[in-house]
Amino acid sequence: MEHIVDTKSKAFAVNIIRFTRFLQEEKHEFVLSKQILRSGTSIGANARERKNAQSKADFVNKLAIALKEADETQYWLELLYESQIIEQCQFNLLNEELKEVIAIITSSIKTAKGKH
Repeated sequence: MEHIVDTKSKAFAVNIIRFTRFLQEEKHEFVLSKQILRSGTSIGANARERKNAQSKADFVNKLAIALKEADETQYWLELLYESQIIEQCQFNLLNEELKEVIAIITSSIKTAKGKH
C-alpha cells in the first residue's frame, strides 16, 4: 500500500512536469522552469528513498532532504509569481498543493522522531 507522502508527492511532481512544459512552451521561460522541475520532482524521489533507509536517523534524513527540496520549490514558485511570469491562480493551485505535501512530510518527520 502506497503511503500518502508517496501519492501526494508523485501527483505534485506530475503537475510540476506539466507546469514546466507550460513555462517553456507558452512563456518561453527556460532557466527557472528547469530549477523548479528539478526541485519539484526531487521531493517525491527523496521521500521515496526513505523506504530503503538503513536506520531511523537515515529515514528522517531522507524526509528532511525532501522537505528542503519542497522549500526550494516554493522559492522558485514565488519567484515565478512575483516576477509576473505566472498568474496568481497558477501560483495558488501549485502553492496549496505544495503546502499539503510539506505538511505531510513534516508530520511524518515528527512521527518518526517520536517513535522509540
